[in-house]
Amino acid sequence: MTLMMCCVSNVSAQEKFNDRPKLVVGIVVDQMRWDYLSRYYDKFREDGFRRLVDKGYSFDNCLINYLPTVTAIGHTSAYTGTSPAFHGICGNNFYIDGRKTYCTDDPSVMPVGSDNKKDGQMSPRNLLSTTIGDQLRLHTDFRAKVIGISYKDRAAIFPAGRAANAAYWLDKKNRLFITSTYYMQELPQWVKDYNKKLVKNEVFKKMGKDIGLSPETGHITTDMAIAALDGEKLGQGDETDMLCVSYSQTDVIGHKWSTRGEHTDEAYLELDKDLSRLFAALDEKVGKGNYIAFLTADHGAAHNNHFMAEHGMNGGEWLSEQLKADLEKYVAQKLGNTKNVVLGILDYRFFLDHEGIAAQGLDLQRVKDVAIEFLRQSPHISFVVDYEKAGHAPVPAVIRDRILMGYNFHRSGDIIVCVEPGYYEVGPWSSPVGTTHGEWNPYDSHIPLLFYGWKVPHGATAQEVHITDIAATVCALIRIQQPNACVGVALKFN
Repeated sequence: MTLMMCCVSNVSAQEKFNDRPKLVVGIVVDQMRWDYLSRYYDKFREDGFRRLVDKGYSFDNCLINYLPTVTAIGHTSAYTGTSPAFHGICGNNFYIDGRKTYCTDDPSVMPVGSDNKKDGQMSPRNLLSTTIGDQLRLHTDFRAKVIGISYKDRAAIFPAGRAANAAYWLDKKNRLFITSTYYMQELPQWVKDYNKKLVKNEVFKKMGKDIGLSPETGHITTDMAIAALDGEKLGQGDETDMLCVSYSQTDVIGHKWSTRGEHTDEAYLELDKDLSRLFAALDEKVGKGNYIAFLTADHGAAHNNHFMAEHGMNGGEWLSEQLKADLEKYVAQKLGNTKNVVLGILDYRFFLDHEGIAAQGLDLQRVKDVAIEFLRQSPHISFVVDYEKAGHAPVPAVIRDRILMGYNFHRSGDIIVCVEPGYYEVGPWSSPVGTTHGEWNPYDSHIPLLFYGWKVPHGATAQEVHITDIAATVCALIRIQQPNACVGVALKFN
């Protein structure tokens, strides 16, 4: 009798240990500053953002712990639990051993759902590590379904991972959700059906060239996510599935109109409605208490520099292209080279032309030293770091650690700079009244992190946590192994 009771007790304990929700829902809001939660709190409806705040758990001091802080890296780091040093996605664009690469470009695949190769030849092949979804697929012998959805290809592809069932993003030319042959040869019928509705969407049809500038892009992303719940029966089978949803219109709107004003206000209040609709669909189709959701951002954003100046605060434009031209002249005067030595400047990082420098008979380290000498004389730069000497660079430890976490030998370039607070790089992605991001400062690195649903208590903490802790926390909650390059820690809901 005693032995039997012991065995029953052990079985019960084992079943409890393996208990999991039916669905994991990851939500990333592109360019969402943490302080937007309090800024718009009184205007949010009860069942959108406020459901997460009022009924979930908020980590109020979640920071990005690497440099630079940009979209592709943020999405990847949240779902892999690691940084560019390990997962290899070193920017939206970066150089791989001297070859400029868009993060999801893959000429070996073809678009599925349209003939638009520009938007459709995409895959996660540049991703070096696994994601939460990959681990879920591995744990269930690939029975779990993992789907990524976003306006941006990189925001759909990297969260879902390399082993995902599918990632869907918008063909901006034909205005349809597409995928690539990396995942499948033909769109599922539910995607075809949704695209038919999208073609008839009068608001969407009337939108201008940059469809990301309208909150309608958030509405159709939500509709697509709900269609995936139905079409794939996510969270309605025997295994734990995962849905990764990223809202990208907030980033496009922020780059255009910055952090203040009617456009940004509208974007977040409309997104609040979308979250309310998404949660209602999850409640209905998966069931309250049967899913766990987290919401975060890939990065924040600086206030517009003109806005800051008007109110007596520091800030301004950092003109990288002009700086590049001046740097080339300085190096040529010092070393006598006749050809340029810089391949490009991306996200405050200088990529040198290693082959070209060698062909001119120059020493690479000497070129770097001269470049650093010039940059240290340049206005509005706080720190200049040779990546290969970053471990001993004369910069504060908090900056040095983020530089090292963001450094991948093959993909991150040679020199990184940190500009003064309030300054940012001006480029084609932001307007004079808009904003951008990329630096270590809290406006770029302080992001929301909220959990809600299955076994998540209500509460909040101000302890410092990091974007790389998200994957470790989710995997601990659902009892699966962490992604294979995860450096984050599983957070406690105190």
